[in-house]
Amino acid sequence: MREKDLGIWQTTTWKEVAEQAEELANGLAALGVRKGEHVAVVGENRPRLYLAMIASQYLGAIPVPLYQDAIAAEMLYVLQDAEVRVAVVEDQEQVDKMLEAQDSCPLLQHIVYDDPRGLRNYVDPGLLSFEALADMGRKFRAEHPDHVSQAKAAVAPDEPAAMFYTSGTTGKPKGVVLTHHALIDRARVIQDLEGLTDREDVLAYLPPAWIGQNMFSYTQFLVTGFTVNHPESPETVSIDMHDIGPTYYFAPPRVLEGLLTQVMIRMEDASALKRKLFNTCMNLARRVGTRILDKDPTVSAWDRFKYRLGDLLIYGPLRNALGMSRVRVAYTAGEAIGPDLFEFYRSIGINLKQLYGSTETSVFVCVQSDGQVRADTVGPPVAGVEIRVAENGEIQVKSPGLFKEYYKNPEATAESFTPDGWYHTGDAGYLDTDGQLKIIDRAKDVGKLADGSLFAPKYIENKLKFFPFIKEAVAFGNGRDEVCAFINIDLEAVGNWAERRGLPYAGYTDLAGKQEVLELIRDCVEKVNADLAQDPQLCASQVARFLVLHKELDPDDDELTRTRKVRRGFIAQKYAVLVEALYEGREHQFIETEVKFEDGRIGKISADLRILPAKVFPGDMKKVA
Repeated sequence: MREKDLGIWQTTTWKEVAEQAEELANGLAALGVRKGEHVAVVGENRPRLYLAMIASQYLGAIPVPLYQDAIAAEMLYVLQDAEVRVAVVEDQEQVDKMLEAQDSCPLLQHIVYDDPRGLRNYVDPGLLSFEALADMGRKFRAEHPDHVSQAKAAVAPDEPAAMFYTSGTTGKPKGVVLTHHALIDRARVIQDLEGLTDREDVLAYLPPAWIGQNMFSYTQFLVTGFTVNHPESPETVSIDMHDIGPTYYFAPPRVLEGLLTQVMIRMEDASALKRKLFNTCMNLARRVGTRILDKDPTVSAWDRFKYRLGDLLIYGPLRNALGMSRVRVAYTAGEAIGPDLFEFYRSIGINLKQLYGSTETSVFVCVQSDGQVRADTVGPPVAGVEIRVAENGEIQVKSPGLFKEYYKNPEATAESFTPDGWYHTGDAGYLDTDGQLKIIDRAKDVGKLADGSLFAPKYIENKLKFFPFIKEAVAFGNGRDEVCAFINIDLEAVGNWAERRGLPYAGYTDLAGKQEVLELIRDCVEKVNADLAQDPQLCASQVARFLVLHKELDPDDDELTRTRKVRRGFIAQKYAVLVEALYEGREHQFIETEVKFEDGRIGKISADLRILPAKVFPGDMKKVA
């Protein structure tokens, strides 16, 4: 492991990891942690939190990672449901949340913290520093030298290894219980598929409570034995990524969108000559870059020469600016990625591939193979996985990586499987003629317009979010005559755009309401419409009317999950007056919205929102025919 502390990378060897984990396991045993007990782990990616997970598993206990940005009230449900008695946390912020939760969670007795800053005057008897826990561990080991080794030996492959709570987009979060065998099996399959070795470098920067990050930087780290690097803070991820130069990289589409936005902002500020060179090279990259990456022999020698020149002038420096110069394999998952965004990264020589899976499947169900990467599929099933498509279009799965159960919820567990044992993914899609899986959308979200045309909201939203000025989008249209949308602008990108044009603004709400910004967003929407007009399946789903929301959609306001997935049903209900205004043809609508601030205070934001029409293009009838 490596951790950046005060600007210096500190290294921990595998031997030291093993020794420290055993010390902590003895400390947890001294606190009474036993097999089958849940241990909460809360914080950013920190080596000691990873060690705490290893230590818990040594004892046969089950680590339960929680999202570090969740408020105490959200954590309370998990702490109560999992009957957590011991929590291992990162810092004062998380300690405060645990202490707040204790009033309603009397089972929570011990809180172990990593970073002591700000905690000097805390006197709660249940508080323990990592150092104090290690001291307890050394004393416990002296009295019970074989306790941990016996506990390890008693752990069976089919027993619970970890529990992850679902994001709760449609109700209360459910505890997904994954076994040691399920996690290790999926990690080994990907190790073999990608030829991963102990020489890989990985950056652990996403929430450990997300199964994608946990598999990528914890399970695979232990199975394959590569180096996992922990950034100094979320704010330094970009700098730290340049330091490390990861070879194996994992990012959800929102991270890739953010990186691309940074690139586009810098290009807007560049000279006219640099912008022209960039655009010329990117046009070439879009035409031949992905084909060269896929080793397509039909690319001409002249195009290969021009691409190599572009690599020297633009693509190489761009990969370096993104911190991806050494990336050998990059995955994106978590939600559907827009084809334009996906092809941008591949066109500049980054081997970005899509994978498909979920918490319940230990992530890896389908992965794209080198040379067989397409923007509209997520690849074929990986080793050990079977897929079938039900009559209603739902994808169903059998896999060694499937979860054991939903904790204390046998009804939900039973409902997740068909009578003949296939897992309901809830996603709609189909296997194409090459055996690759194509995801359309969440089965519950895919609908039809009033005229019977297909409506896939996520596909439309992803096309909108390709533009650096659009951070989030929510499309509506199921059962209606036309598609309408809510838009969130990207404050940084649009703010930079406004400043270069001398357009003053006082904050997000002010900027989002300016006529110039609305016209900027209308231009983006109409470009998406022009693109959709060429799609015979979705030409009817062009956005007819839209508005720019007066606030950013926020997990704290329950509008997004902690993994930043849109809670579409909740948003439609919360902003019903805006949806109604869109479909009634109004030109503006007043709205007042309650918001939660970071310090827990409740406030209100109000605005009179403009509703704009967007140009809708005739569909390609020849294609449709």
